[in-house]
Amino acid sequence: MEKLQTIVMAGGMGERLQPLTMGRAKPAVPFGGKYRLIDFTLSNCVNSGLRKIFVLTQYRSGSLNVHVQEGWGISSSGLGEYIYTVPAQQKLGTDWYRGTADAVRQNLDLITRREVEHILILSGDHVYKMDYRQMLAYHKRKDAGLTVAGIRVKKEQAASKLGVLAVDRNLRLVKFEEKPAKPRTIPDAPEHVLASMGVYIFKMSALREAMHGTEDDFGKEVIPLMTAKGYKIFVYDYENENRIEDFVFEVKDGKRNKVLVHGTRDSSYWRDVGDIDSYYEASMDLVGVDPLFNLYGEKWPFRSYQKPRPPTKCVLGGSTPDSLVSDGCIISGGTVWGSILSPGVVVERDALVERSIVFDNVSVEPGARITRAIVDKESRIQAGASIGYDHEADKRRGCTVSPSGVVVIPKGMNIGPG
Repeated sequence: MEKLQTIVMAGGMGERLQPLTMGRAKPAVPFGGKYRLIDFTLSNCVNSGLRKIFVLTQYRSGSLNVHVQEGWGISSSGLGEYIYTVPAQQKLGTDWYRGTADAVRQNLDLITRREVEHILILSGDHVYKMDYRQMLAYHKRKDAGLTVAGIRVKKEQAASKLGVLAVDRNLRLVKFEEKPAKPRTIPDAPEHVLASMGVYIFKMSALREAMHGTEDDFGKEVIPLMTAKGYKIFVYDYENENRIEDFVFEVKDGKRNKVLVHGTRDSSYWRDVGDIDSYYEASMDLVGVDPLFNLYGEKWPFRSYQKPRPPTKCVLGGSTPDSLVSDGCIISGGTVWGSILSPGVVVERDALVERSIVFDNVSVEPGARITRAIVDKESRIQAGASIGYDHEADKRRGCTVSPSGVVVIPKGMNIGPG
């Protein structure tokens, strides 16, 4: 793996995730209580044995830079291990990063000064488990100039949202369409398309040739152009090829047993949390007895920066069924059901939080009710206030309501009962 360089694209604005991205880059958005989105990509890297990583940042990257520095301090430059954040620096002119390809082009000097044969390019804002060593082995077997990871999704999920891949019977790429309104379906599965996961492995020579032009984006321009020129491009079938072996715990007859699972279900789980509804749905995939995406494996752990906090406590009849509750929370006579609480949340007596996501240091006062909502950091929900029950009232307060009815409370808001 010493001749593989990893680049994580983390400069996205995440406009469709507003207001959660109003003051932070999309990869810095909290997820799963104690993590940020970028933690899933970086954890996959470290779990895959990849420790030469550049994180390219741009949009409102302050909190992201601090998070990577404090939570991912694995650097041992003398041993060739590092995770460096690289801000946009206008290296090739007066433009900031104009797209994914332009971001890599502006930083080719960082790569070419090293002895590199392959480049792994990743998005810093997707939720999944992936052993990149398996994809690299596939890439080498195919002797590909470029390998693109692909996953089957329903055609309505891909329309105007994801890049769509058309392949031949050997999984060689025939056509790449970026966010088509009418995506091309899989011949033997007419309700599904093969979508790009934003995971690419380039042979270094192919990447150099592809970067000679002025194209800004891999999906929109570079990959379609390479396909038209006849480059050897293959698709890595994520669902069939990716296998994460992990230890999980099962409770049976009152005993806690450690079980080795080969090819766990969430080996084929991947979510692009590009808008509020997809973010909310992916978050809800984490809760419950048998979650679609399991955070509790031992061989494939997810890492993050963790501020020292005391344990969570439930007092005066407080309860948290089917929920993820982070350190430092106090449930004092309130009820939290089917929800995710980030560190430092306080839920007071007779308050109800259901099917919601609550970020750090939020106060939910006595008798307040919250349903199907995302509450950003340091907000206060006053005694007797209701969120998620009257969307017109929520909008008048300055909240955002998604197409499916998820209410988003911006950071630092004070919501009263009126």
